[in-house]
Amino acid sequence: MNPLTNMKNVLKLSEQDLQQGVGKKSWHDMYRDSAWIFVAGFPYNLSEGDIICVFSQYGEVVNINLVRDTKTGKSKGFCFLCYEDQRSTVLAVDNLNGIKIMERTLRVDHVLDYKPPKENEKMDEETLRLYMEGCAPRPQMGDVKTEKKEYRNKFKGK
Repeated sequence: MNPLTNMKNVLKLSEQDLQQGVGKKSWHDMYRDSAWIFVAGFPYNLSEGDIICVFSQYGEVVNINLVRDTKTGKSKGFCFLCYEDQRSTVLAVDNLNGIKIMERTLRVDHVLDYKPPKENEKMDEETLRLYMEGCAPRPQMGDVKTEKKEYRNKFKGK
C-alpha cells in the first residue's frame, strides 16, 4: 500500500475513535503489548538525537534503531523507536503521523512484533537484551476488581 494512503487510513481510524467516544475499543488496543513504533519519511540528515528530541515530547525514549546503509553509514530515512511506556506509542502515532519536518512528511505507526537486527554479535550485552526482550513493561495480570477497590480505599482514607 502506498505510504501516504496508509498514513491517511491511520488518521481516519483515529478520527473514528474520537467520534465513537469513551467506552469503545480503540484500534490501538491490538498493539498494547509493544512499545515500539515505526517512523519513516524523515530527512536523511537527521541523527538519532534529532529524532529522539522530536519523539521524547510524548514519553521517555529508551531505544532507537536508525536504519543505515551498511556501506556508507548514511541514514535510510526510517527507524524503529521504543518508548518506556506503551501508552506513549498511542500519543506519538496519533500526534506525529502526517506532520512535516523539513518539508518531509512523517509516517508513524505501531509495530506489533519488532524483530531485532541480525548484526547481534557486534552489540553490547544490554543492547542485545533490549532487542531480544523488548522494553515494554510486562503485563501484570492482577484482579481488576481488587485493584479498583484498593484505589478507591486509598482516596477514602481507609
